[in-house]
Amino acid sequence: MTYDATLASVETYFDRTATRAWEALTSDAPVSGVRATVRAGRDRMRAILLSRMPRDLTGLRVLDAGCGTGALAVAMAARGAEVTAVDISPQLIDIARRRAPGDMRGRVDFRAGDMLNAGLGSFDHVTAMDSLIYYSESDLIAALDALAPRIRHSILFTVAPRTPLLMAMWRAGKLFPRADRSPAMVPQSAKRLGRGLTACRLVPVTRVNSGFYISQALEVVPCS
Repeated sequence: MTYDATLASVETYFDRTATRAWEALTSDAPVSGVRATVRAGRDRMRAILLSRMPRDLTGLRVLDAGCGTGALAVAMAARGAEVTAVDISPQLIDIARRRAPGDMRGRVDFRAGDMLNAGLGSFDHVTAMDSLIYYSESDLIAALDALAPRIRHSILFTVAPRTPLLMAMWRAGKLFPRADRSPAMVPQSAKRLGRGLTACRLVPVTRVNSGFYISQALEVVPCS
C-alpha cells in the first residue's frame, strides 16, 4: 500500500471501527487481560519516550505526530512545551480535546490531519508513538527523511520490531484478532531503517514487551 492508502485505512479504522475500544484502552476503564497488557506496555513506552527529552521543555516546540487521545501531548505540555498534536482521526482528536486538563488546553494545539503536513512548520522535537507502525519500510524512511529537515533535535518514534515471532504472525495476518482487525502492523528492522535514511541518523533506544504489546523505541537525529 502507498502512504496515502495506508493513511486512509488508518483513519477509517480509528474513526469507524475502533473509536470506542481505543477510548477505553487509553482511559482508566476496566479492560480485558490482553488489553490490560497493551495498556501497561503503552504506559511504559510513553515514559521511555519522555525520558529521552529534557525535563524542562519550556520554550520548545514539539510535534506529537499521531497523538491519539492525547496522553503524551499533555505530558509534554506539562513540562512546558508548546505542543502541536496531530492525528488523522477526527474522532480521536475530539476525545483528546475533551480529556486535556483545563490548564493544558492553551499549550496543546490539537488538529485532525496528516502528521507529515509541511504547513505545520518546524519543531525542536517530534514524537510518534505507535503511529508509524502501519507503514512500509520505504514509506517510513521517506516520512522520517521528510521530517528531519524541520527538526532541531530529535524524532522519537516506535515500530513493531522485526522479530521471528512477529514476522510469522505478520505473514499469517494474525497480528490482531479478526474481531478487532486493524490495518496490519509492519515489523521493521532498525538496521535496515538506519541504512535507508539519508537526511538523518537513527539511534536504537529500547524495546518494551508487555503481553500482546511488543514495541521498539527508536530515535532519529539530524545528520551533522
